[in-house]
Amino acid sequence: MPRSRPQGRPVGGLRGSPQLRLRIGFVVIAMVLSVFAGRLVQLQGVDPRAYAEMAAAEGTVEVVLPAARGDIVDRNGEPLAESVEGLMVVADPFMTVDRAPEIARFLARRLGVDYVETLTKLREDGSRFEYIARRVPATLATDVLAAAAERGFEGLDTRRDPVRAYPAGEVAANLVGFLGTDEALGGFERTFDDLLAGSDGSARYEVGGGNRIPLGDNTVQDPVDGADLHTTIDRDLQFFTQTVLRQTVVSSGGESGVAVVMDRRTGELLALADYPTFDANTPLEAPDEDLGSRAMQAPYEPGSVQKVLTMAALIDAGLVTPRTRLTVPGTLFRQDRPIGDWFDHGRIRLTLAGVLAKSSNIGTVLAADRFRSGELRRYLRAFGLGERTGVGVRGESQGILPAGSMWTEQTEDRIAFGQALAVNALQMTAAVNTIANGGVRITPSLVQGAATTDDGAEVGTETAVTSRVISERAAHQTMLMMERVVDPEAGVAPAAQVPGYRVAGKTGTAQRAGDGGYDGTFTVSFAGFAPADDPRFTVYVVVQAPTNGGGGGSVAGPAFAKIMSYALRRYGVPPTDTRPSRLPVEW
Repeated sequence: MPRSRPQGRPVGGLRGSPQLRLRIGFVVIAMVLSVFAGRLVQLQGVDPRAYAEMAAAEGTVEVVLPAARGDIVDRNGEPLAESVEGLMVVADPFMTVDRAPEIARFLARRLGVDYVETLTKLREDGSRFEYIARRVPATLATDVLAAAAERGFEGLDTRRDPVRAYPAGEVAANLVGFLGTDEALGGFERTFDDLLAGSDGSARYEVGGGNRIPLGDNTVQDPVDGADLHTTIDRDLQFFTQTVLRQTVVSSGGESGVAVVMDRRTGELLALADYPTFDANTPLEAPDEDLGSRAMQAPYEPGSVQKVLTMAALIDAGLVTPRTRLTVPGTLFRQDRPIGDWFDHGRIRLTLAGVLAKSSNIGTVLAADRFRSGELRRYLRAFGLGERTGVGVRGESQGILPAGSMWTEQTEDRIAFGQALAVNALQMTAAVNTIANGGVRITPSLVQGAATTDDGAEVGTETAVTSRVISERAAHQTMLMMERVVDPEAGVAPAAQVPGYRVAGKTGTAQRAGDGGYDGTFTVSFAGFAPADDPRFTVYVVVQAPTNGGGGGSVAGPAFAKIMSYALRRYGVPPTDTRPSRLPVEW
């Protein structure tokens, strides 16, 4: 028979004892706790700061939340520059490091980023967030990430990043300017950068295993979007003006040109065109000299347009009238060299109105001899020559108005008919507009309301100031003389007429100076306003170095007529139905 087991004794002996198992469990727990305690002492007692910083660096991501840049709009709210939906492409090097060369080649090809720089970012040790490309159009960024996913590339993502767009392309690009990768580089974009840019926000959050931890530490500072800039420009009129200017410069074989349209009553600039210009969406494709505004940054000698300022000053000073009689010789011998006219003639008898209508240099100098010492210069300063308009464009030239010992009798002779001084196109437009505005100069404006430039200057229609330069009577009499300039029977610029409207204007043709004196080329121009007896707009067109042999009347005059006609029709300005001036031009 088999031996029976003792009663009450468990199978397995001591290994099945509950007390033993409990003791072993306590020992294991004590060992684990001692390991944790040792680790805690190391973290908190040995070098707590180093380990805390390491944990934060490995588990925390901080990103920029870009502000949307303010729009630049025309007077009707039409965008000249705007922020549209875009994305930034970012990478988590923790997830991209193993395939960094492949991913870098892919991104360089699809996004145009630098391969070496991108490769470095994809391998950045200890980083969980790197910018790969900023301001990428949303559709492009989405397509690139989809293609990356198909290739099995991990660690790439996108974030909101508004893209700057210029929907009008070349229209007003010379004023609007453009952005670089990280900064504003020209025009309004740079001048009003603080206003437009806003303030970026930021977000800080914890990640683990390549993913954001939902209940982790999250800190968000929201971005503050930039403010809009409202300009006085009329986008459609600007486009038309640029089109006419381009056609004029090209057809005349010219080097460059500018055209300005000003509202006579307010000084607001409705168009300010340059040619050549550029597309603000692709500024790097244009030469550097085409990226600014020649209308304000490139001074030149104005030529005979200056004569209207000389005549207006003479009349205001009570020294002449439009009917003052002058005997004009074929050549006027003065101090250093003879002065001639653009047309050959013997001794002729012209009224002051005739001197302006025929654009006689000699007659202008003879009339200007009546000025007292320093008087002409004081008037020209009052018209705004020799100082910046302060319209809010960086790099504006103040021109050149000689002073002191530089203002000699010979200098005054030539300044009287538009040589030996320099202006920018906006200065001259504002000066001629003073005559259109009844003798009151109003500072020109490119901004509606008021805005502060990055230099701290307040500009805009709310800051415009007026000052009386000549009497209303003197301005009216000058206007009547300017009407004779476009008269087919009396003047030199019948092509500047606008059918149905009275036009007052003046041609300009000036020799251009080179390194060794006058270089044989010319600046040709036409400035005027309409309707002459109740002006609404002042328009000024300037073409540099035409090669077709034309002057201000034949080159710039027709362009003036097209631009003025369009502006009058667009704004519904009716003809005044009055008869133009019939002042005598000869005696």
